[in-house]
Amino acid sequence: MTTADDENKMRSFTVPFAHASRRKARRWPLVLRFIKGAIHGAIVVPVGLHALFAALIVYIDQNLDGNLGLPASIIPSLSIVVGLMLVFRNQTSYNRFWDGRLLLTAIITSIRNLTRTILTIDTPTSTPTSRASTERTIKILIAILYATKNHLRADWGGYVIPGRAISPADSSPTPEPEYSDLLPPGLTGLNHKGLGLALQLTFYVEAYIKRCCDKGFIQAPQASQMQVQTNNLVDAYGKMETIRLTPIPVAHLIHQKQVLALFGCVLPFAMVDDMGWWAVPIVSLVIFTLYGIDGIGQQLEDPFGFDKNDIQMDAVVEDIREEVAVLLGEWKAGVERGEEEWFSGKGEMGEAGSPWRGASFED
Repeated sequence: MTTADDENKMRSFTVPFAHASRRKARRWPLVLRFIKGAIHGAIVVPVGLHALFAALIVYIDQNLDGNLGLPASIIPSLSIVVGLMLVFRNQTSYNRFWDGRLLLTAIITSIRNLTRTILTIDTPTSTPTSRASTERTIKILIAILYATKNHLRADWGGYVIPGRAISPADSSPTPEPEYSDLLPPGLTGLNHKGLGLALQLTFYVEAYIKRCCDKGFIQAPQASQMQVQTNNLVDAYGKMETIRLTPIPVAHLIHQKQVLALFGCVLPFAMVDDMGWWAVPIVSLVIFTLYGIDGIGQQLEDPFGFDKNDIQMDAVVEDIREEVAVLLGEWKAGVERGEEEWFSGKGEMGEAGSPWRGASFED
């Protein structure tokens, strides 16, 4: 019989990407979703205005003998232009979203490779000072991931460390406990001088690689490979900055909005003679579709924010932090036992089937 304590222990278990993966089934079909994750809230105003304008045109045409009808043949030519502009906008925005996710994966891959290499360099025969330096470097690698996430969101951190950050509004110190425990003691961030914290932290990693090479812990080829991983991390970081700082040209955005508005205003004139009052819901449906596509592109344009449709950076970063925390916890336990192959997992699930310790950076 399963007790409450057993259930709590079972809930404490985790799996890779437990935060980023979906945990429960959708309660409602996507076709019935209108709020959470939907674009409706952003387009309700233009759809409503076009519906009112269409109703006004139909009322004038039928009740005031306005004869406002236009040939329906003008719709296909205009719709081609609108369609091409929306395809370009959405394709460009999705490419930015997908490239951002791939670049985040590139940073994660570099951190995993560096973590694996660093933890296998430091053996049980190393000195306590060397082990402390190794642990600090691993923490810095995860701090780089947090700093990159916050940098892309213009959420500057690290001016006063630990536990303080710079407010982007008035440059006043504000609490920032999210990853202050991962940063080197006494670090002073230079965000207020224009240097991103993520780039600043890579110097600690580079210095660690150099020390290991100078002391003979690693040979020059292995040090070169670790430097390549660090360079790949910085390269992905810079490309994510490019996505964040290079919006869609404003001339294209202005023209697209104006073309959408003009197309929506022409539709009632082309439908009023044949459809009468039915032109109002049909115009509303067409405008809902077009402005919805435009709104989706607008959300995907900056994929590093907090919107439902943005990259789940918070969840992904937390998953990687837990993953590396387990590796670091296993390494520390292996060092204490004097084992070279600490990564075998014997410290977590031994012969007696002992439960996972839930390793963390605070252990």
